[in-house]
Amino acid sequence: MTASDSAPAAAGYAEALGELEAILARLERTDVDVDVLAAEVGRAAELIGFCRERIANARLQIDTALGTLQGGSGGGDA
Repeated sequence: MTASDSAPAAAGYAEALGELEAILARLERTDVDVDVLAAEVGRAAELIGFCRERIANARLQIDTALGTLQGGSGGGDA
């Protein structure tokens, strides 16, 4: 499996994480072709960006929910 320039990041965080783990396993092999290596690293970078965005969005939603529960404005002291 190689990276595709127009492939969506992933359907969800768990899927992206699973794909990252699979890429890591392939990269740990000693017989990785340099062209495949470049594509895999590029795909991993896309997936890491996707995961970071998902984490940031989840953190924002949690902070908003906690702010609402605490009677605040939804701002984040966290």
